[in-house]
This record gives sequence, C-alpha cells and structure tokens, in this order.
Amino acid sequence: MREIKTQLIVKQMLTNHTVNYYKFNIVYHKSFIALQPLSVPLYMKNRVLCFGEVLWDAFGDEKKAGGAPMNVARHLVQQHVDVVFASRVGNDASGNELLDFLKNNGLYSDLIQRDNTLPTCEVTVELDDKNQATYIIPQPVSWDKIHLDKNLIEAAKRSSIIVFGSLACREKATHDTLLNLLDEIDAIKIFDVNLRHPHYTLATIETLAARASVIKMNEEEADLLIGGGSNDLKSKITEFQKKYHTKTICVTRGDQGAIIWHDYEFFEHPGFCVDVADTVGAGDAFLATFVAGLIANNPIPKILLNACAIGAYVTSQRGANPVYNRDEIGRIKKSLV
Repeated sequence: MREIKTQLIVKQMLTNHTVNYYKFNIVYHKSFIALQPLSVPLYMKNRVLCFGEVLWDAFGDEKKAGGAPMNVARHLVQQHVDVVFASRVGNDASGNELLDFLKNNGLYSDLIQRDNTLPTCEVTVELDDKNQATYIIPQPVSWDKIHLDKNLIEAAKRSSIIVFGSLACREKATHDTLLNLLDEIDAIKIFDVNLRHPHYTLATIETLAARASVIKMNEEEADLLIGGGSNDLKSKITEFQKKYHTKTICVTRGDQGAIIWHDYEFFEHPGFCVDVADTVGAGDAFLATFVAGLIANNPIPKILLNACAIGAYVTSQRGANPVYNRDEIGRIKKSLV
C-alpha cells in the first residue's frame, strides 16, 4: 500500500495567552500512522508585530526618529524580542533617511510601504518647563494610508502579539486596514491608547478598545476615557473593564509608577525617583517591557517592576530610545529597596 500524507496543525495556548503553533505531516502506512514534525514552524513563536506611525521628531534644530509603535519595537529589540514593524513613509528625502534608520536598527522589511503622494511625517516637539512634551503633527502624511497587502496579512498571521495605537487610525485608510487585520488574526491585541489631540475621536477609541486584549494608557487618558462618578482610579478601571471586558489594563502614572488590573486583581508599583531629562518615549519603554514580560511568562509584579524601572531609566536620558545601560537600570531597581 502506498503511504498517504496529510497535515496536522496543533495550537498551544500558554498561560500568558501567547500562542504557539506546530505543524506535522501525518503519514498513513499500511500497518501504522506516523507523525512527522516539520523543521520549519508554521508560525513564529512569540513574534510581535508593531503597527502604526513612524516619523521624525524635531527638537529645535535636532531631529530623531520616532512614533510610538516604532519606539516600542526598538525597545523590544533591545530586550531581545523577535519583533517586526509595519508602517508607511513618503517617497522623499525624509523617507529615505527613515528607511536607512530602520535598516540600521533591524526594523526594516517589506512591511515598510512607500507612498508616492503623501509626505513622510515630521513632528515638532515642544518641551515645557517640566520637560513634558507636546506634539504638533501634520496631516495627512504617509502612514495615514497604510494598505492591507499580502505581506502585512502574512506577518500578522505569523505573530502572537500585535501592538497598535490610536494616532495612526485618524484617517480612514489606515483605520480600516488595522480593523481588518485585528479581525483576521488570533493574537494578543495590545492597544496603546496614546492620545494626541486633536487626532482622535471617542468612537475610534471605543472601537479599538473593544478589540483589545490589553489596554495601556496614562492617568490623564484614563480620566478622559473612563470618566464615571468616582474619583478613585481603581473604581474607574473596574468600570472600564466591565464595559470592554478587557483581560488586562495598564495605567501609567508618571513619577508615581503604574497600576495594572489583571484577572480581577490590582497590582501597583510606586515608581522610581530619577533626574528627568525628558519624558519622550517613557510610556513606549514601559509597554515594550510589559510585552517582553508577557512573552517570558513572568508574573505581573515582576513585569511591573521591570517596566517601571526601564521607563524611569528612559526619562533620565535624552530621547525616546537611549541605549540601555544595564548597570544603571539595575541601580534604579535597587533604589526603592
């Protein structure tokens, strides 16, 4: 009897909600059945897809590559997480410079689309006397028109986590691309609220929140989005969770640390005291560390400690993506003891 081969796909859901897939050949012989594991996995284990804006942040005469999802991806690279980044840049000099930057930082792939009409985004960043950043963001720009192409669909299907925000959803094209992507894939969906006035609507935020497994926001965003009759943050978070049925909610509180609601339990960290250079990218560093902790299957208290420490370290440096000084991060962790 000639042997017959078919294929079997096995899905494994880990305790931290990370999904692994394994692919086997099933070989039917005359007298027995054999499973042959394939050497190349169907899906990449624990890969993260960061989706959204990439841009230049202009600080006076100096400019640095930025955009929240790109910043998260860069921090994930420093934390040795397998990450890919999807965005769109203009077919212009600024876009060429961004492509060079992404290539030099291990984030360039065929997921970076080019636009022949819309320009690459250049944002003006202004810091107040407390080093808090405000952003002047032009519209429309290239990442307002991210297309749902086969490369993006395939990358999403190969990812166990997708990170996205609200800013890239301000225009219909990218908004629709993201929603179609989220509806297509079986992955942990992490929504970084990241409000940039006036580039959002409450309806868009609610649509994204309803699709998210994890939501991360700062305290001001929580006050704006959750509202309610209570001034107590925990009560507001509980109210928000009941509305959207979110698995995990993270609220960062600046120099006061952060609070996480997870599986009907609150976890808090008071934060670390550092000399602040600027706050650009601190929330992105926090989120990336949270994602890395999920992938490592760490307990929430450890994830929170690490996320607050790296977020604090980033505020002590200039720019959103300083190279990690592991000794300094270790010193920050010990400073609370």
